[in-house]
Formats: sequence, structure tokens, C-alpha cells
Amino acid sequence: MKKQPHILLFNPDQMRADAQGHLGNGSGATPYLDRLVETEAVSFAQAFCQNPVCTPSRCSFMTGWYPHVRGHRTMVHMLHHDRAEPNLQRILKENGYYVWWTSRNDLVPGQLGYREECDTHYTATVEDFNRWGHSPRRGLHSDQGWRGQPDSDTYYSFYAGKLDRGEDTLYADIDWGWILGAREFILKYNGDKPLFINLALAYPHPPYGVEEPWYSRIDRSKIPERAPVPEAWEGKPAILKELWQRQRMRNWTEKRWQELRATYLGQCARVNHQFQLIVGALKEKGLYEDTAIFFFSDHGDFTGDYGLVEKTQNTFEDCLTRVPLIIKPPQGVEIKPGVCGALVELIDFPATVYELTGIEPGYDHFGRNLLPLLADRKKELREAVFCEGGRRYGEEQAMEKESLSRNRSPQETPYWPRLSLQITDEGPFHGKAAMCRTPRYKYVRRLYESDELYDLEQDPQELRNRIDDPAYYPILAELKERMTDWYMETFDVVPHEPDRRF
Repeated sequence: MKKQPHILLFNPDQMRADAQGHLGNGSGATPYLDRLVETEAVSFAQAFCQNPVCTPSRCSFMTGWYPHVRGHRTMVHMLHHDRAEPNLQRILKENGYYVWWTSRNDLVPGQLGYREECDTHYTATVEDFNRWGHSPRRGLHSDQGWRGQPDSDTYYSFYAGKLDRGEDTLYADIDWGWILGAREFILKYNGDKPLFINLALAYPHPPYGVEEPWYSRIDRSKIPERAPVPEAWEGKPAILKELWQRQRMRNWTEKRWQELRATYLGQCARVNHQFQLIVGALKEKGLYEDTAIFFFSDHGDFTGDYGLVEKTQNTFEDCLTRVPLIIKPPQGVEIKPGVCGALVELIDFPATVYELTGIEPGYDHFGRNLLPLLADRKKELREAVFCEGGRRYGEEQAMEKESLSRNRSPQETPYWPRLSLQITDEGPFHGKAAMCRTPRYKYVRRLYESDELYDLEQDPQELRNRIDDPAYYPILAELKERMTDWYMETFDVVPHEPDRRF
């Protein structure tokens, strides 16, 4: 077997692709990432997740399976090793890697424990923070002082703004614990096993809040304009209009929206800095050259587009499905740094890792090795990318009622506007849907509502649904055929080991 590289997965949560400077955002959020892409890495400008919320996306990019393959379509159904479901992280551990993982899960069932999945499942302790010279802080989900009164227009806004770090040099939340703990681990590691470090973070997932200096580092004058609220929501899925009404932010001024977006970009700037700290530790330890680095997010965020915040489970706007994906390979792998415009999917991540490590995973998956694109950015691996979500009517186990039952009153959770629509069959709000996206067109098949078709060249904000326009019927027929072929090719996997008949 070839020498196996160390692998760093730096995995921010809910970061949009268009937050990056090298992809056109001039606000100043990602200077280190931008320099890395210019000199040592490839950034995929058209990378897409396979589900627009956390757990289904993570299950997908850790297996190379689309969510429909084994029904990983919810936040409460994860990868079961006891059901022979694969997991890249566990496969690396079984093949000799030392696996260090943050305690941000959204991947494996908590009731099964983490011993099979990693060597270290890490959360910083109070003693760790004290040793580093910081005072630990509660995360914004635990401390909801940002919300305002229940009848206010901030109660479901997720807007926290500038965080008060007091006399500390940073707002020492759980993300900082993971970053400082990972840096310490790297600098002290003297083992002979190759490393797989899964730095799954919480930022820039809302609530939207960040401390100085990142809060003020964003150039407000260069923040891209929001996608407007669609006129009468014509041609759009029902859940979007209902979210818009229930989030109660329709009277926000543009100045308030700009501050929310600036705060989100400030969170991305903090992530950019934290990534630089981890890369710096790899260099200081002498591991950088032999490390394959993958930087990507699980999905995006509305961040004010269409007058919405947060995300949905069954709509596929680019702000939700298009994500950062940056790869810096280990030495010996040919690369021409810069931006690659080829369509790629997050399920291509495990396929690329298996190629780098020489590991035969022992199961069928649908990802494609991205290494050829590092050397030739004009290559193309896919003609279309896919994303999916939602549920059937009556599919109780996919409603995620558990997420509401944790609160004394369901309305107390900041996710109530969305979750309240997922637990009812009185409308098509949470209906099953799937996206097929080519470089120019996006087609969305909906089980209980009108389909969607967008010409992204003429309508990049996806405001005009062309599904009933006769001029687009040939395009529609082609995209429907692509989606049928995709389902036919990927709707199941046959185990490699046969059973005995007798």
C-alpha cells in the first residue's frame, strides 16, 4: 500500500460558498483561504451538498451515498455500524488511522457510543480553557438572550450581533475549545499512525453572533445584495412563504439585514482565522506537506435571501446547496492551484480519500475521485449534481417531532417556524423533493407541489419558475430524463458479501 497521508477535514457548519473572497465576495471574510487557493489548493466553485440540513448531508458525505439510498433524510436518523452502514471515519480507523473527532456529532447514533468511530471524541473541559488562559462561554443556542420577547421580530431571527468577550481575547465557546484542543493535539502528537482529524465546527451556523475583531472586520459596503422576497411567492414551494410569515422579519429594514449578513460573514472570518491556526500547527509540527486538507461545509444558509434566515429541508436554492470545497493535497499529488468550475458533489469526498489512501472500502458508493481535477481544472466529472429532502405524507418517523418535544412549549425553540411545518400533513410544506442542477438549469421535482425550473443564466436568484413555459419544454424533458437515470443508478446498493442459503 502507498504511504498514507494525514487527513484534515475542516468542516464548518452552514457556510455558503459565496462567503469566500476568491469567489467574488469582497467583504474580507476569508483572506487566508483566498491565499491558499491562489498558491497551494484548488477551490471548487460549483460544489453541492446532497441535502440542505446537517445530519443527512453528513451521512451522505461520509458514505458516498445519496440520502435516498438508506433513508437518511432526517436529523434523527444517523449511520448505524450495527446495521452494516459504512462510515469513512470508521473505515479509516479500521485501516490504521488515528481518528481525532470533535464532539459535534450529527453523524452516528449517540446510544451506540463513539468507540467504534474514533480514538478521541473531544470536548474541551473547564480545566482546558483555564490552562489556555480563557474563560469558557456558553454557546448561543444555550444562551438565548439575543431573542427578544416572544412577540418581537427578533424572536425567530437568530440575530445575536456582536458578542461581548469581556476581558478575554476571544469568546471562548465550544468551537474555540475544539480549535485549541486540536491545535494542542497536533503539536503533541508523536504516534506512528497517520492522522484523520475531523474538525466539525458549529460556526457559522446561526445564531448569527461573533466577537471582535471579526465582527468589525467585514466591509459592510461590499456585502453582496440579498435575493429579494419573491413577488407573491408565485411558483415557489409553500414552505418558503410560510417560513417568511412565521419568522416575522418582513418589516426589517435593509440596514438591519445588512448587519445580520455582516455578522454571519464575521463568523466566516473567524472560521477562516481558526483554519489558519490549525494549518499553522501542522506546519510547526512538520506534518503539513504530508497532509491532505479538505475544507468544506455541510450546507448553506438563507442569511436574508428571500427575507429568510436559517434553512429548509426540502428546498434547494443555491444559497443552501452550494458550499465551499477546497482541497490541498499532500506532496506528490499534481496540482495547479486556483478555482475549478466543474460540477462536483460532497459525496466525492470519500472517493477522493479512498484514492489518496489506497483503501478499498468494501462497499459500493457513488462518489468520484476529484484528484484529476486538481491537475487539470478544465476537466469535468459530472454533467449534473443532485440534492434531495423532505418526506411522504404520513411518514411520522421523518417529522422530527423529537426536536419540538425537548421544549416546554414548542414555540420556545428558535426553529419552531420550520419544525412546526414539518410535523403536519395539512399542507405540502415538508413534501419530498429532489433537485437536478446543470451549469445553466435547475430542475426540482416535487411530490405534492408544482415542480420548479430555473434558467440560472438569466435568473441567478431563482425568482422566476419556468416550469410552465413552453420554450423550456425540451430542457425540462432532458432534466427529467437525467433525474430518472440518476434514481435508477443510485436507488440501492447490494452488499459485497453474499449470504449462505443453507
